[in-house]
Amino acid sequence: MIYTLYDSHARALAPIRGQAEWLTAVMRGIGGEASPTLRRLMAGLDLFSSARITHKRPSFGLERTVVGNQVVAVEEEAVLTTPFGTLLRFRKDSPVRQPPLLLVAPMSGHFATLLRQTAETLLPDFDLHVTDWHNGRDVPLSAGRFGFDDFVEHIMQYVRATGDGVHLLAVCQPSVAVLAAAALMHEDREPTRPRSVTLMAGPIDTRLNPTKVNKLASGKPMAWFEKNMIATVPFGSRGAGRRVYPGITQLTAFMSLNLARHITAHETYWRNLAGGERDAAEAHRRFYDEYFAVMDLPAEFYLETVERVFQTHDLPTGALRYRDRPVQPRAIRRMGLMTVEGEKDDICGIGQTMAALDLCSALPTTMRSHHLQTGVGHYGVFAGRRWQHEIYPRVRAMMQGYR
Repeated sequence: MIYTLYDSHARALAPIRGQAEWLTAVMRGIGGEASPTLRRLMAGLDLFSSARITHKRPSFGLERTVVGNQVVAVEEEAVLTTPFGTLLRFRKDSPVRQPPLLLVAPMSGHFATLLRQTAETLLPDFDLHVTDWHNGRDVPLSAGRFGFDDFVEHIMQYVRATGDGVHLLAVCQPSVAVLAAAALMHEDREPTRPRSVTLMAGPIDTRLNPTKVNKLASGKPMAWFEKNMIATVPFGSRGAGRRVYPGITQLTAFMSLNLARHITAHETYWRNLAGGERDAAEAHRRFYDEYFAVMDLPAEFYLETVERVFQTHDLPTGALRYRDRPVQPRAIRRMGLMTVEGEKDDICGIGQTMAALDLCSALPTTMRSHHLQTGVGHYGVFAGRRWQHEIYPRVRAMMQGYR
């Protein structure tokens, strides 16, 4: 009911926001930026029209990169598509053969494009593939269910389609599923099993240093989550009738963790626009255009993830099963494994990701490594200056040791 009311409200406001955008463009066209009064009015209209939730995947916008000392064109290529996701390859116009890398994006309320900067950093050195998950709101009921096991299966399918010698890099939520997929493929001695796995700020064992997010996920019975967190996609969307965990719910939860900071950011945005500081305002707009683009998760996947990862802790307790088959990380005997955590991460506490190193007990210690990045929170692990200049060089060096 709440999702339907939200959707109706958003649809009703859409033409009003459009008029605000049109009026801003008209005022800018007649030179309104020369007047301080009109600039303040335009700033208010811009803030109103841009502070909106969308359900459309933004563009990665990665059109070129540097290979060696040469600038080359980049083109997105769909390698494998299912109703719930696309294996996306960033094909480069270059004869240089690079090791394949699969960047596994979270299915946690935002599109894979949230990892744009992560992908941009990886692109010059790897044949980059990304899991581009589809919005549950847009998946018709005829596509069937999508649970935790289906998520693991998709990762294994994408690994096989990426090719021999693939490296895996998981950001946050998919870390458990990625380690499970790697364990299953290594146990079966699949030719395309990953050569290395990097887990970044992922909830391998949330019993260690639990955060507010962890406590929320473990502090209520599953019946509460099903009653209060699950909604039905309203009429008018392709996925009408599908039960989902709405992306707007996830966004609201994340924003509430740092609400004052988000309010201040929008106040600063208005002041920058009113003061004619368009470059600073544009940086804000790019971030929030991405942040406010949300995707819905299939209800089965959300509920099973909450239960298996955050409540019963199936992976670290040895109880995780994939389609009734035990998942055994100790089956991994030869593979690079690296875990990365942020000192100030308020979503995934210190030690939660590093727990993967102990679970893969058959791996020689020389194949296991950990990096704790000082001075960064959750997003700083995979985006920003320290990701680019301090974390990524270590990740790249590890992967280069397993070609």
